Amino acid sequence: MNLMSRDETPIEAQGRPRSSEFVFARLRYDSGDWDYNPKVAANILNSVVEYTTIQVYPEEVVIGASSDELMAFPFLFMTGHKLVRFSRDERERLRRFVEHGGLLFSDDCNHDVNGLYARSFEEEMKATFPDGTMPKLPKRHPVYRSFFTFEDGPPTTSHELNGWGDEIVHDYLRGIEHARRLGVLYSNKDYGCEWDYDWRNKRFQREDNTKFGVNVVVYAMTS
Repeated sequence: MNLMSRDETPIEAQGRPRSSEFVFARLRYDSGDWDYNPKVAANILNSVVEYTTIQVYPEEVVIGASSDELMAFPFLFMTGHKLVRFSRDERERLRRFVEHGGLLFSDDCNHDVNGLYARSFEEEMKATFPDGTMPKLPKRHPVYRSFFTFEDGPPTTSHELNGWGDEIVHDYLRGIEHARRLGVLYSNKDYGCEWDYDWRNKRFQREDNTKFGVNVVVYAMTS
């Protein structure tokens, strides 16, 4: 069993999450920089508490792709810049995670469609699922209306036109559905960097840029 908090403290030492609590679980994979953007969890958890009545577990939990406890979480966050490679066993566990109603949110920090993370993650999804293609989500997909309403689809990030990546604003997200429910949500928009700041600095922003993260959490917990 390899279930750890962000500081690598065993969960048993902190008190295990209650079944009613949302847990921000980050997927650890051996091939890349899975631990990038360390402030995302605290920022999103703060927003879930601020805007909704969902109870949250206050710490990020890090869970390996080979863990027996994957099925205990409705939500997994995955990010990085580098190579994504899973073993056969890890692919099987991730496929079962989705089939049991989990949502894997994979966000590419390179924010392009031809970078190493993008190419290798898409290859892994094709190897993991019978139909591993990831079509674009329509702008009226429920994830854009699960709490806040985003009429134009996914909100733009400040990182999409910063001179890195493909310098294109991607007006779509992509995904894999199972039993008419989104099981993999895939982003080239670099939400991880967009949300990687101390949650107390949110008050200086004209508009809270974590609201779409709340939508993803609500979708994962209620759909």
